[in-house]
Amino acid sequence: MIGAHHYAVQTQWTGNRGTGTSSYRTYGREHTLTSAGKEPIAGSADRTFHGNADRWNPEELLLAALSQCHMLSYLHVAVNHGVIVVDYSDDAIGTMAQTADGGGHFTAATLRPRVTIADPDQAELAESLHAEAAKACFIAASVNFPVGHEAVTIVAAPASVL
Repeated sequence: MIGAHHYAVQTQWTGNRGTGTSSYRTYGREHTLTSAGKEPIAGSADRTFHGNADRWNPEELLLAALSQCHMLSYLHVAVNHGVIVVDYSDDAIGTMAQTADGGGHFTAATLRPRVTIADPDQAELAESLHAEAAKACFIAASVNFPVGHEAVTIVAAPASVL
């Protein structure tokens, strides 16, 4: 290991509706995630698990972390290879399976990045960089399920001459 990086977040449950956890359906799943110097994130459970659909749930946050990490890794390797990225978006999807014991786990995630590059001659190179970015992503390297990639590379339209 070259070096260790440490992170700290605080989770505060805000779902006590007056009787605490007196029964499964009486308490709220609402909570707030904070970290020094950052805007709070309003969290809850998935609606399926009696959560508030207007708030981020842990499953969405895990998928978002995978998507963000791949994007940041991709942008880094693009710079290293001289590929100019002018736009990047991702419509990531994930699947979680519940188990008979009340638990569950993710079985797969698929990232679907749409990367727009400036140079049409680099489209093949830009496409190939997703494999390198996947290896560099700390979050993907930390999960025990496959993270697939269905990337689309787009070449930006040349600037029009007036």
